[in-house]
Amino acid sequence: MKSAVETLEPTKVKLTVEVTYDELRPSIAHAYEHIAEQVTVPGFRKGKVPPRIIDQRVGRPAVIEHAVNEGLGSFYAEAVRENKLRPLGQPEVEVTKVPGLVAGEEEGELHFSAEVEIRPEITVPALSEIALEVDGVEVTDEDLEGRLDALRERFGTLVGIDAPAAAGNFVVIDLVAKIGDEEVDSVSGVSYQIGSGNMLEGLDEALTGLSAGETTTFETELAGGEHAGEKALVTVNATTVKERQLPDADDDFAQLASEFDTLDELKEDLREQAARTKVSNQAVQARDLLVEKLVAATEIPVPSGVVEAEVHRHLESEGRLEDDEHRAEVTEQAQTALRNQILLDTLAEQLEVKVSQQELVEYLVQASRQYGMDPNTFIKTLDEGGQIPAMVAEVARSKSIAVALRQVKVTDPSGTAVDLSDFIGTDADDAADSQDDAAAAAAVADAAVDATA
Repeated sequence: MKSAVETLEPTKVKLTVEVTYDELRPSIAHAYEHIAEQVTVPGFRKGKVPPRIIDQRVGRPAVIEHAVNEGLGSFYAEAVRENKLRPLGQPEVEVTKVPGLVAGEEEGELHFSAEVEIRPEITVPALSEIALEVDGVEVTDEDLEGRLDALRERFGTLVGIDAPAAAGNFVVIDLVAKIGDEEVDSVSGVSYQIGSGNMLEGLDEALTGLSAGETTTFETELAGGEHAGEKALVTVNATTVKERQLPDADDDFAQLASEFDTLDELKEDLREQAARTKVSNQAVQARDLLVEKLVAATEIPVPSGVVEAEVHRHLESEGRLEDDEHRAEVTEQAQTALRNQILLDTLAEQLEVKVSQQELVEYLVQASRQYGMDPNTFIKTLDEGGQIPAMVAEVARSKSIAVALRQVKVTDPSGTAVDLSDFIGTDADDAADSQDDAAAAAAVADAAVDATA
């Protein structure tokens, strides 16, 4: 098989492939076998119809078409591998020549071309020259008080008050939305905390200053339902105004809310929790800063066709194909996501990132929880759908950042080097994982040999 690549754009190529008759012969033989199973010819059992009879009854062109359709995918994949291409979308294939359309003729070649968008070649900056500064881990009094107050809120009680509603108060409301004279939505007896912003735009402002029993109206854009996005006049009635009363921060509260006997012991534990969180946040911050710096310093052309396909799929799933404003927003998001993916895939290759079996399993188990599925069922579903390679690639992208962070300089505001090894691992950890995988594979192979002995 011969193949050649013509670069059409930085992210698009045209692959031209020539397949000899001998290379297509297995697909032609299989085509005869498949057609023999489908046709009924008097005097012949199903599956036993000779090729010459099939040529007479069905026609040689139909056989060649079947063979070409069957073999095209594998020939395309082989050409992609030979030319070390990294397709990001589905190819547009055109068959330009087919062999042997005349019965008994065994000559000629299959020629086809495929235009496909690919991952572009990019140059990633030298990691050793990158320096990142992350926040320090010092726990302030404000950090401690914030955690203590959050814990007190969990044990707080709501008490009705005879005063205008303010930020943080809870208001029990009845709400009616109208478009013109038509009532399009209503709720009754719903508890809403002013400032949470999880219902309607403008509701916080409307409720602020409202006392129990008072009513007001405001105009807003509906957020859901069949009238989503439409302007409506909303009437809201505050039936009750409540505030959260917090328990005193003392030894009694410490005994109620924790396993500690004194408030000082509880505060010390909260301080340690805050410190651990800040250390963890350093790793997250370093990861985000590294991606941000690499993207900013790298020219990454984005395949427009891949972006358009993703945007169309997204908008179609939401039923918003005609929403041009939302299309622009989704397009920008898709471009950013694809740009990051191209960067991380390239980084994983350059760093020769390997995904261990344990890393893959841990990722799949975590993903199964997000979908609320049994891990074994989840993994089986992905395997049957051919999605495991995509999962491996996703783990490799995530791991590439961890491996890259081992090579960059990370410091806190004081200039002190930050040790992220608990979060990003070490090269020695990776080597051990590789040995474990190799040992497991060898054990499986030995077991197979023993089973056949």
